Amino acid sequence: MTARFDVIGVVVADLSTAQDFYRRLGLEFGLGGHVGEPIAGHVEAALPGGFRLTLDTEDNIREFHPGWRDAAGRIGLAFRCADAAEVDALYAELTEAGYHGELTPFDAVWGQRYATVHDPDGNGVDLYAPSA
Repeated sequence: MTARFDVIGVVVADLSTAQDFYRRLGLEFGLGGHVGEPIAGHVEAALPGGFRLTLDTEDNIREFHPGWRDAAGRIGLAFRCADAAEVDALYAELTEAGYHGELTPFDAVWGQRYATVHDPDGNGVDLYAPSA
């Protein structure tokens, strides 16, 4: 399987205000837990074509992405991989090609194998798969 584009993530200063804005554009938000449990400071809305828009507070991002910097991009992209092995292999391929690895692959508390690399302009690109 080839990794497929899946998520547009936006870092927001105020989750309620951001949800109100996007609701006015027709989006409906759920709790956003990947394993059926809510995550504080995180919500998701289904988009056409199977994509998702996620909103995360700055505090939530700092908790789960300790390397996140305020000056970094406010929008992130995420690619779903077939399994944990593909996350590891794709991360290795990209970092060996010279792209910056922000977060090495790890098993996240929300039930995913997760990693982050930067594109050539420094934007975060997450790689993930459900944990085994």
